[in-house]
Amino acid sequence: MKHKNRIINLFLTAALLVTVFLGCPNALHKLSVSLQSASREESSAKEVHFAIQPSAAFIPLYVAKEEGWMEEALAEYGVTVHWHNFNSGPPINASMLKEESDIGVLGDVPTVFAIGVGQENVIIATAAQAADSYAVLVPADSAVTSAGQLKGKRVATVIGTTAHNLMSKYLASAGLSMKDVNFVNINASDAMNVLLKDRADAVTIWEPSVTRIADAGAGRILGEGSDCGLAGTNTLVARADFAEKNPELVEVILEQYRRGAKALKDGLSEETLQKIADYMSLDSEQILALLPKFQYTVDISQEDIDSLNDTINFLFDVKQLPTRYDISEYVYQSPD
Repeated sequence: MKHKNRIINLFLTAALLVTVFLGCPNALHKLSVSLQSASREESSAKEVHFAIQPSAAFIPLYVAKEEGWMEEALAEYGVTVHWHNFNSGPPINASMLKEESDIGVLGDVPTVFAIGVGQENVIIATAAQAADSYAVLVPADSAVTSAGQLKGKRVATVIGTTAHNLMSKYLASAGLSMKDVNFVNINASDAMNVLLKDRADAVTIWEPSVTRIADAGAGRILGEGSDCGLAGTNTLVARADFAEKNPELVEVILEQYRRGAKALKDGLSEETLQKIADYMSLDSEQILALLPKFQYTVDISQEDIDSLNDTINFLFDVKQLPTRYDISEYVYQSPD
């Protein structure tokens, strides 16, 4: 049985990591999370494992981590906190699938993809709305000044990502489609070199790569998410089983995320700001400059639901999801 479980885990993990969905459509595992009020004594978890990644979309969580607030708050419930670092969303989903992590921070695509192929996650919060953290960049000396001028050009991004969705929407704002450009699929880490080495006429990518490219003089921003209706919703997700058994702990976690968001408005200590900058491989001035691109709303709005459903439709259209579904069925409902 253990061997069988390992095979299943490896198969599902691979499904989360592939760039293009090649398998047969899976029936969605519709969640029905019945959340009941729980006392401190009824909370079953003795540990909470957080899966994090270096994205400015989740800075309030890093604030709570660096200030020790999450550990302090959960210690009152006899719960120990563990932090696990990842480079992106897919390995976070894999970690949650294997029950090595309980709470994860994800962009819209990893959020809806994992649920769409049957992983039992539930969205507990909007980490950030960040339309302008996604951008179309052209070489610094490019003559291109509008979306319409991209017709016939080489446009590069990572297939099946929010940046890909941005590219499609940005072209559509000028009456163009992906058929009107020469698409170049790249790795996210190659975005700057693609511009510097003239491998594409434009690149769509996300923060903090946008800031690194612009500040290095390798490219300039041509358009952003807000120019073409991209919401850029990022999420906090939990394993459904964890949320069902520990509703009070989920509320404590969200309370500390809100506390971190408030601290950003009030101003961080230089020490905490520098730690966050180091984690993001930026300097503190760059962190402060990009913070206005992120609205740390926490509460899940209808706009967030619509944004995530748009992402589902996009992924289905580019053949990376087996079927469409409604993300509102996978949103955490706080107990009364």
